[in-house]
Amino acid sequence: MAPEQHTGGDELARFLRARRTQTSPESAGLTPGPGARRTPGLRREELATLAGVSIDYYTRLERGKETRPSPGVVDALARALQLDDDEHHHLRELAARAARYAPEPPPPPSRTVRPHLKLVLETMRPNPAYILSRSMDMLAWNPGGLALYAGLSDWPAKQRNLARYLFLHPTARELFPDWENLVRSCVARLRAEAGTNPDAPDFTNLVGELLLKSPDFAKLWERYEVVGRKKIQKTFHHPTVGVLTLSWQGMHLDGTLGQRLSTYTAEPGTPDHDAMLLLDMSAEPVDRTPSTEPSARREAG
Repeated sequence: MAPEQHTGGDELARFLRARRTQTSPESAGLTPGPGARRTPGLRREELATLAGVSIDYYTRLERGKETRPSPGVVDALARALQLDDDEHHHLRELAARAARYAPEPPPPPSRTVRPHLKLVLETMRPNPAYILSRSMDMLAWNPGGLALYAGLSDWPAKQRNLARYLFLHPTARELFPDWENLVRSCVARLRAEAGTNPDAPDFTNLVGELLLKSPDFAKLWERYEVVGRKKIQKTFHHPTVGVLTLSWQGMHLDGTLGQRLSTYTAEPGTPDHDAMLLLDMSAEPVDRTPSTEPSARREAG
């Protein structure tokens, strides 16, 4: 089945509708009238009034018919919806994208990881480390980086995606004691990334699969949260090395289209560090077959 194509204002409309239904009249300073409300959150006319726009104009925004809201309107909507700075920035990006929308989706970025980045992963041992694509595909790793996600190595390399792992792998809920918070942050990250590229194949394929296979994902996806609460420390209940708590750091990689490096560390001399060492030593070695390196050199050049 071909991915659904979006009109210019679709993603902007989805975001506004989701945030409106999650904003209570009381939090917006309104006094609800008598009787039951059929609409969760704010009504369209209430949000339009708070933002200082006509009901007809706001309705067209929420239906994807209006694709060029002014910066002032965008800022007024953000204030009315009580968006934080990251959500406000995301709304601006959606509005800008709606105004310049091109019907042909861009191709997905290359999955190739440059050889020197693979060497970086190796030099980081015994700290688990890996490189993710913008849609959370695991593109490269050192032994501990893959072994940290127990059972992920059972999947073929092209299926190794951390969002897919969190929602569909049977081990994930056992591995993470705070699984609920992790998946909420995971979906928020995907929402933020996919919001400005909703027709990109790497996002549409992954999101379509998770919507079909995971009710938990579908429920979170409908909330349209775009700000994840990233934890600096994560605890793993690992079946091989036991419980370990590691500090996490992620960073964008220069010269790549959305690739990120993530790594975990532990204070030397602690039980967590000993467990990390054991994980690295017991993990399967990384396949160093240079099948993709020529294309990586062409991309780098």
